Amino acid sequence: MIREYFLNLEGVEENSSVPLDQVIENLAFNAEGLLPVVTQDADTRQVLMMAWMNKSALEKTLETNRVTYWSRSRNAFWIKGETSGHTQELVSLSFDCDGDTILCLVKQTGAACHTGRKHCFYLRADATEKVARINSQSFSEIQ
Repeated sequence: MIREYFLNLEGVEENSSVPLDQVIENLAFNAEGLLPVVTQDADTRQVLMMAWMNKSALEKTLETNRVTYWSRSRNAFWIKGETSGHTQELVSLSFDCDGDTILCLVKQTGAACHTGRKHCFYLRADATEKVARINSQSFSEIQ
């Protein structure tokens, strides 16, 4: 369900602005206080990973330009690259049309995936052969 706040933005003229704090206050955080975050490489547009942010992680990301997620398994902030050195510098952050997903464009240093691969989406379904193939190439590299 689209929240009224975001419905009202549908008719707003292109290149207009609205207060960021109002947008954040109207985001549709789930019952755990989280929003999904899709992270893409700013240059290649390769989808690198999907993670979660709570309001504090979102604010910290915007303040520092270092992408900060909320780790559900550790129940703690997860500043990408803090331990691995594989950092994500925020280039831009956008919200989807109904305020329930965040898109981060980043400058990725090193691997985005904890497996050491450049992105997390390396397990590809092959419905014809009924297998999943390990392949960490980007979609543009395999076409």
